[in-house]
Amino acid sequence: MKKSIFTIALALVAMVASAQIKKPELMVIPSDIWCITNGYYTEIENLGTTTKVPNYKQALQENMGLKLAIAKLNDLMAERQFPLQSLEQTIKNLEQRRMEDNLTTSKSGNELAESPLDEVARTAKCDIILELSWEVKDLGPKHSISYILEGRDAYTGKSIGASSGTGAPSFTADIDVLLEEAIVANMDNFNNRLQDHFTEMQTIGREISLDIKVFANNAAGVDLETEFEGEELIDIINNWLQVNTVQGRFAMPYASENVANFTQVRIPVYDERGRAIDANGFAKQLAKVLKKEPYNIPAKVLVKGLGRAVIILGEK
Repeated sequence: MKKSIFTIALALVAMVASAQIKKPELMVIPSDIWCITNGYYTEIENLGTTTKVPNYKQALQENMGLKLAIAKLNDLMAERQFPLQSLEQTIKNLEQRRMEDNLTTSKSGNELAESPLDEVARTAKCDIILELSWEVKDLGPKHSISYILEGRDAYTGKSIGASSGTGAPSFTADIDVLLEEAIVANMDNFNNRLQDHFTEMQTIGREISLDIKVFANNAAGVDLETEFEGEELIDIINNWLQVNTVQGRFAMPYASENVANFTQVRIPVYDERGRAIDANGFAKQLAKVLKKEPYNIPAKVLVKGLGRAVIILGEK
């Protein structure tokens, strides 16, 4: 009897501990190759180079199979208690924000500061993007589906893990049914990789990159070699990063008097209010310090997605 009570108590403790584990927020999107193969893309001309950019809105409006596939994958993730962001709702929110801000193009009119995926990820502020590709194959009266599901860190775009395979032939032609039959066997191992990545991130921080640049001939007359109380500005920035990154983790692969690139910058996952921190918010903290005494340096922060920000010093 005592052994039974002890076993039940252990099970309850495990359940409570499991409930307290914070899971990453996910968003399911069609992969670039799926969008381009199916004709859902826009061609962007930039400096003589044509780039095919996925058009998520068109794909969602015109392809019911995509909506069914995303809905099914969302259901499978929800069953495993992963919080989810809706791609369709995020796009609507993004368009509403654009209308309110009246910002449909960049200042130059022909260059994207962010890719559509960067914009979507920044608006949703999810932790992990799940890129889905699939192809239905007809085998006489039966159908099967081959799929690739890849998890990517929404801040860096780095691959976390992937799952792929082909489902057993079935008489049904429903995308959602075929997809579930194909991926469910590999689902738990894939989800464990996502959770492990997020758990590690809470220990060593989110990874972002940060660029510091200087306006040429700026009115403030500063560059990264300008000294304040005997210390160069680049060293001041390095010291701030040492204190404000997780475990002082960052690298500076390049620096000159006008440019400094910081990579593998590890920032806290959440602020003191429990809100997710992105590269833009982190960069603004540094810019705020540089704007104050004794530096008084005008600074402009440019958004380059969730995981990259640029601070330009010297003017606004």
